[in-house]
Amino acid sequence: MACSSDDNVEYKGTTTFVFKHHWNGINITQSDFNDFKFTNENGDKLSIEKLRYLISDITFHKSNGEKIVIEGYQLVDLSRTESLSYETSLKIPFDDYSDIEITFGFDKEDNIDGNYLDLNAASWNVPSMLGGGYHYMQFEGKFEDNTSTNIGFQYHAIRAVDNSGSVPVFKETYINKKLGAIKLTNDATIEIKMNIAEWFKTPNTWDLNELHSMMMPDYNAQIMINENGQNVFSIGEISQ
Repeated sequence: MACSSDDNVEYKGTTTFVFKHHWNGINITQSDFNDFKFTNENGDKLSIEKLRYLISDITFHKSNGEKIVIEGYQLVDLSRTESLSYETSLKIPFDDYSDIEITFGFDKEDNIDGNYLDLNAASWNVPSMLGGGYHYMQFEGKFEDNTSTNIGFQYHAIRAVDNSGSVPVFKETYINKKLGAIKLTNDATIEIKMNIAEWFKTPNTWDLNELHSMMMPDYNAQIMINENGQNVFSIGEISQ
């Protein structure tokens, strides 16, 4: 009797995700930091000094509606080479999958204030006055403003909160992104690519002269970040 993929380790494999970064197709590594070599859609010339973001609950979908969820997360930090590779502990059955889905940030169920010791140690927490929980992204650098002065920007993504009334109003702004189909036949290494330029591009052309700091308490800015983040991620090379 043939063994099913669900009960025999021979038919399951290790999956490793490798995070790659680019600016409209031009690869970016830490060696590109602190250099005014990028120009966003608005024409702002900028440098990158920090890029950290959270990926959680990677999910393999089958066409029949079944799914395999890898419970856990990876804090990707472009300045830490070891964080750019994420080997999952769950063995994935060899099969056809209609989609791989990632979560940018934490969903509501996982975004529990102070719950993750490693993220606490990494200063990944969101202040209690903004609702607590955790960041989704910290993206920082400098840009040349309209007077050719170098100004710092802090493009930070969190759950949106409106504190203008007597009771805070929250909106979930994590992103579930489906990356496409895959057929697993062996241990696999899968690239997940971030186009950093997209954070400034679609559908909101981002003007850093107008919005470069204090984004965390800005409800509308967080909504705009969420909208621009819908097309940031894509799947790259798959090695098996």
